[in-house]
Parts: sequence; C-alpha cells; structure tokens
Amino acid sequence: MDNTLDGKVALVTGGGRGIGAAVATRLAREGATVALTFQRDERRAGEVVDQITGEGGRATAVRVDSADPVALVATVDGVAAELGRLDILVNNAGAFLLGPLEELSVAEFEQTVAVNVRAPFLATQAAVRHMAAGGRIINIGSNVAERAVFPGFALYAMSKTALVGLTKALGRELGPRAITVNLVNPGPTDTELNPADGPNAGVIRDLTALGHYAEPADVAAAVAFLAGADGRYVTGAVVNVDGGFTI
Repeated sequence: MDNTLDGKVALVTGGGRGIGAAVATRLAREGATVALTFQRDERRAGEVVDQITGEGGRATAVRVDSADPVALVATVDGVAAELGRLDILVNNAGAFLLGPLEELSVAEFEQTVAVNVRAPFLATQAAVRHMAAGGRIINIGSNVAERAVFPGFALYAMSKTALVGLTKALGRELGPRAITVNLVNPGPTDTELNPADGPNAGVIRDLTALGHYAEPADVAAAVAFLAGADGRYVTGAVVNVDGGFTI
C-alpha cells in the first residue's frame, strides 16, 4: 500500500465509537500504532482495541475527559512518552448539544466550547512538542459549519466553524516545520448519533447530492489520505466528506 503508516504513532481522541473508531481502525490497518481516547464506555473502546490487535495491529485505549484541559494534555504527553513518539493527532472527540437558542444554558455553551474548540487547540499545542517534520494534525469538524438546515444547531455549528480558523492559521504557522494541519468535515454519516434509519434520515438524504449517508469508513479514508505520504502537500484545507450536502 503506497499510503503506508508503518512506524508511525497516531492518537485519535474520541476513538471508542462511530467515526473515531473507524479512523483508529483505518490508521492501524495502514500500519500505525494507535492510541485512542474514550470518556465513558470502556467496553466499546476495548472492542476497538481488540479489533485492531486481532487484525495484527497495535493499539491502546486511554480514558480521558477532553473537557479537562490538564488531563487532556497529560494524555497527549503520556502517549508520546509510552509509545516513543507522536506523528499523527486526530482531534475527533466532540460534544453534540442541540436546542433552541433561548433554551441553551451557559453550562452547555461551556461544555461545547471546551470539547469542540479548546480541546483540539490544547491537544495540538501539546502534540506538536513531540512531532518531527512530517507530523499530521487532522481535525474532525462537521458539515453544519457550512450549512445548518435545521433549527437548534447554533451552538454546535459555531463550535465546528471555529475549527476552520484554527486549521488554516495552524497550517500557516506549522508549515515551516513540515507539519500539516487539515480539517475533515463529515456530512450525514451512519452512526449512533445520526443513524441512516433515524426519524429525519429521509430529509437528510434528500439534501445530499449522492442521496445517501456515508459510512464511518468513508470519513476514515479521507483521514488516512491526509495522514499518509500522499497527503504531504495538503495543509490548511477543509475537506468535505458529505455526499454533496454543502453544494
């Protein structure tokens, strides 16, 4: 495989389920040693690790709350120390809090910003201290940063839009160090949070150009490209994996 990650170490936050699990599994199949974080469901995270190791890969899971800045930075540093290096960071962990504007609380605002904005910033800040030339930072955003078609998404869309500015600015700043920074914006993806057979699935499918949901593996494929050698000249980019939702 041309896009091999043999010898690389990747950290995927929120890697215990959904898109994060697919990303962790794909990077491991490409040859990377993968550390994934989870907050609550140790069993699910363990299943991802078991799948990777069962396929001959190397993986470990670490419990951390991405809203805890001290714990998050300690986790990044700990992974780099335990595995000897850090080459790839995928900022995937997210808070998905929706509701009418008038009903959103300050606590929900703080939680969303802590996980969706502050955590990627701090994890990246910690990660680049361990990265050599060729390092990769890949943020996972959302198509609603460009097109919010349903009410109640103001807080979530705001937080994901912040990743556009972060990605572009860090792409410029870290370019001289040969570290790339990119943003992948998934569209409708068949996960527990947004199942392809959910109550609004028909409407959502009709809003895409391709007329169907993505699988988590589709998003993982884009991440793997950006993480590998073939993605070496892509930085500061926003890659929409959304079936044409935003066109």
